Amino acid sequence: MEKKNYTVSIYTENNVGLLSRIAAIFLKRHINIESVTVSKSEVEGVMRFIIVVQVNEEQVQKVVKQIEKQIEVIKAFYHTDEEMIFQETALYKVNSSEFVGDLSIQDFIKGTNARIVTVTPKFFVIEKTGKRSETDSLYEKLKPYGLMQFVRSGTIAVTKEEMQISNLLEQFNTTN
Repeated sequence: MEKKNYTVSIYTENNVGLLSRIAAIFLKRHINIESVTVSKSEVEGVMRFIIVVQVNEEQVQKVVKQIEKQIEVIKAFYHTDEEMIFQETALYKVNSSEFVGDLSIQDFIKGTNARIVTVTPKFFVIEKTGKRSETDSLYEKLKPYGLMQFVRSGTIAVTKEEMQISNLLEQFNTTN
């Protein structure tokens, strides 16, 4: 079976230690997590994990079933990239001295749909939101200019189609 990116969405109660137990499920199956993001969901008191992995469909099905066995997990889903709208955010700290006198820097930054968020005499910070390929491309463009620091968020994603989880989450919320 062909390996490809899958986004696993997990709706859970907000309990201590759950992230490590979920990560252990992937570890036991020797699956590397490409990205993990955790935040509150659209329902009060319910957290949403977004985990991106590169596996075949049979592996992701087994992982999702195993995750749903965790007591705190309300529901887990998996989706392909084609079924999702997803983004990442990256920050780039760049040495200011490389751009002294270069008035085209703002045009360069705007051309990548990024924005400058901080400017000091020693460095400036650029923020870019987009797909992984877009943040990687800007990384490569900035490297020659003295890239001092780089950090990227985990993937955040929503499905293109309506998920039937909202009613289930509302029922969970009213019972707790």
